[in-house]
Amino acid sequence: MKTQLIQDLEALVPRFAEALAEADASNVEAVRVQFLGRKGSLAALMAAMGGLDPQDRPEVGRVANAVKARLAELWQQCQERLAQKAQGATMPFDAGDPAWVPHVGALHPTTRIQQEICAVLQRMGFETVSGPEVETDFHNFEALNLPPGHPARDMQDTLYITERVLLRTHTSPMQVRTMLARRPPLAIIAPGKVYRRDSDLTHTPMFHQIEGLLVDRQVTMAQLRGVLTALVQAVFGASTRVRFRPSFFPFTEPSAEVDMSCVLCGGRGMLDCGEGCRVCKGTGWVEILGCGMVDPAVFAKVGIDPEEWSGFAFGLGVERMAMLKYGIGDLRLFFENDSRFVRQFA
Repeated sequence: MKTQLIQDLEALVPRFAEALAEADASNVEAVRVQFLGRKGSLAALMAAMGGLDPQDRPEVGRVANAVKARLAELWQQCQERLAQKAQGATMPFDAGDPAWVPHVGALHPTTRIQQEICAVLQRMGFETVSGPEVETDFHNFEALNLPPGHPARDMQDTLYITERVLLRTHTSPMQVRTMLARRPPLAIIAPGKVYRRDSDLTHTPMFHQIEGLLVDRQVTMAQLRGVLTALVQAVFGASTRVRFRPSFFPFTEPSAEVDMSCVLCGGRGMLDCGEGCRVCKGTGWVEILGCGMVDPAVFAKVGIDPEEWSGFAFGLGVERMAMLKYGIGDLRLFFENDSRFVRQFA
């Protein structure tokens, strides 16, 4: 009797599955009652277990419980199938409907413009280098012709960790480290984060810079002008005009500020509506970076003979370039972690 009862219980599974497959919404409940109802097939077989010998009941009970669980699973699957079928009848699929477009991430505008600028310079032959953000006073200041007490140090509000260790205020220390480790000729760019104790509408305590350095024999200011003009026109368009103004930096001589024609008014200083341009403040020019010929004193600090070698250096703020490239009016937007802002650049 035990063997026959086990066989009858196990036979319920394929019979129930076949009956459900043939059922529809109108008769599926009758199938459930036939197999799982209080007077159904499963209940009848479980009632028959009362006639078993006591030692056979545990084994048959385990089979009965397994069959009951499997029948419940089949019933649930049938319910889901019929529900989907009913939904499909009320909401027919239209192959002409627009496809669902998955959400795709986007690069932050700072990352986008940094990658674009670096790619342009790499095509010119510049190599990318990296270095620590926690720097020594020597690499950040002294090697760049800024000894202790130099008034130009006041131009940068520095975040000191100890008296001789600080958060780098520019990426120039990477140039110093490269010149100390390698011999000319060199053509490098140093992108990265820099830190200054400054925070307002136009300044943040942390921002990004890209600095470039070329060291070779008989390097000229004309070569510097050619590199930077090509860079600006590659990023902002071939019609962009560039001008150089004399300036001062302690690590270059001569030094210059580089301006480009305004991206908003096209260098006219006035908008089409007749109002003055808010970006260039009516001048037609926007300052974008600083540059110059490497001061011989810097070469002397890193063991390069300034009588044999010459070079130029330049540095630009990545956020400022992004603001001009993408028309972003507030520097703080870069750091507010608003996904809506980033999605605009997808």
